[in-house]
Amino acid sequence: MDHHVVVSIVGVDRIPDSGYMRAKVAQEKLIQSAAIPYTIVRATQFFEFIETIIAQFPTDGQTVHLPSAFIQPILTDDVADALIDIILGAPVNGIIDLAGPERFRFEEIIRQFLSATHDSRQVVVDSHARYFGAALNDQLVPQGNSLIGSTHFEDWLNRSIAQRPAMSI
Repeated sequence: MDHHVVVSIVGVDRIPDSGYMRAKVAQEKLIQSAAIPYTIVRATQFFEFIETIIAQFPTDGQTVHLPSAFIQPILTDDVADALIDIILGAPVNGIIDLAGPERFRFEEIIRQFLSATHDSRQVVVDSHARYFGAALNDQLVPQGNSLIGSTHFEDWLNRSIAQRPAMSI
């Protein structure tokens, strides 16, 4: 049996101000209107992309401006494990949200990451900070029932930092 599986983004349909998110919604609609069984997996942001997430927000010198919105990131290995089960299972002809086990405010998780990586930039909560061109409230966290990964951010961060090459002075 054919089973189309696609990975999308949690909350993608709640962020219409972002062209990128509108394109993801268009992709989902095409899949939903096709004549084959499907499962759309909407995952939250990945731990491994924390540095990329920081780059999405304005930086003024040594200050990173972040919204006060919540984020519930997940380890990519947890996403891969869930995808295996989804691919091998029956199509749901719908959407499954997939998130990490912990919810953070953007400024909280970014401060933790910056501190752990000895990055001296400061974090400021800024209601005007944009993510992929859009203002955020809590669109990036799942609503209702979701699959939840098992890896906690601090565990990933400690492993990630231990694997980074030592900086020479």
